[in-house]
Amino acid sequence: MKILLIGKHGQVGFELQRTLLSLGDVLAIGRSEANCENPSGLNDVLRDVSPDVIVNAAAYTAVDKAESDESTAFTVNAEAVAVLASYGRQSGALLIHYSTDYVFDGTKQGSYGETDLANPQSVYGRSKRAGEEAILQSGCNALVIRTSWVFSAHGSNFIKTILRLAKERDSLNVVADQFGAPTSAELIADITALAVAAYRSSRIAPGIYHLAPAGETTWHGLAQHVVERARANGLALKLSPDRISPVSTEQYPLPAKRPQNSRLDTGKLTAALGLHLPDWKNHVNRTVDQLVSGNWLVEHRK
Repeated sequence: MKILLIGKHGQVGFELQRTLLSLGDVLAIGRSEANCENPSGLNDVLRDVSPDVIVNAAAYTAVDKAESDESTAFTVNAEAVAVLASYGRQSGALLIHYSTDYVFDGTKQGSYGETDLANPQSVYGRSKRAGEEAILQSGCNALVIRTSWVFSAHGSNFIKTILRLAKERDSLNVVADQFGAPTSAELIADITALAVAAYRSSRIAPGIYHLAPAGETTWHGLAQHVVERARANGLALKLSPDRISPVSTEQYPLPAKRPQNSRLDTGKLTAALGLHLPDWKNHVNRTVDQLVSGNWLVEHRK
């Protein structure tokens, strides 16, 4: 099986290079080989590689920047995806694509299911929903995996930001009225490999699936947990968990509107794959431990 991985340098793409190797021959490419800001150029790559599976880990993820850069966000998150979906429809290749909790408005009580109404409130969310719609309308065989609050030891993310600020400040304000589950890129990559294998053996059908770990927290709760875990590992920090103050979304305005409820119902995916997802603290702890033991804060002060 020939697998084309697009977006190898991102958080998820980095981890996918490890998990996809067990499934076949993997060609992992980055922006220099396939620039999703030039969607038409993807056709040349697809024709040259002729993959059986396309895993699209490339995305425009600068949520706030997208508010003033709508054209680029839609080019990468929708137009490029439409090219991949069209090729998948014509060739029979399976397309794996990642989407987001931002396709929802965040007003629902309880977890969002795959069939709940999409109502994105930001440019980023609308561009990601447009990508989903391009796949669905193409008729290609695809697994669209929606996830939330992605983090890893590789790349930029909330956990790294909190650890860096905890070295510099003795107090911090963090939003406490947005709820969700921090999802590890490592978990996403592991589940992706299981899903591809399940698809090849007809154990999972094409469609949209939600992926997030068990449990829930807020950004404030996550920040406190990260600092507490790092201090327990002996990392010297100016910031203590009790000095992280909860604030409302209104008190911390940002250009892009965030969904206040990002909880995703993962029952469809776990039933299809026959598995139980770990609690969110599991991978958060592993990532914090990895960053602390790897002396990341010393080497990445900027």
